[in-house]
Amino acid sequence: MGSGEEKYHADPIEQIEITDVFDLHSFLPRDIPAAVEAYLDEAYARGFQYVRIIHGKGIGYQREKVRKILEKTAFVVSFGDAPIEAGGWGATVVTLSLGPR
Repeated sequence: MGSGEEKYHADPIEQIEITDVFDLHSFLPRDIPAAVEAYLDEAYARGFQYVRIIHGKGIGYQREKVRKILEKTAFVVSFGDAPIEAGGWGATVVTLSLGPR
């Protein structure tokens, strides 16, 4: 029998500063979809027009997860590989429609 206390994990997005760059390296793979969705919502609400999501190079699994989310997000105008000096194919640059500010 348990002590009656529920165990939970804090929402990872609540623990980060929202800037125009979002680095996923500190997230567990299972948390990445929710973290990316929450980050995009907040970046849009704050009126960011361009953001960069760093997912790493690896074999491309995280990049594909991120890009599937971007494809279904209504306020994402476009996305693609970052310039070489900003991470190349290890990061995705995203253009957002103008948010509510």
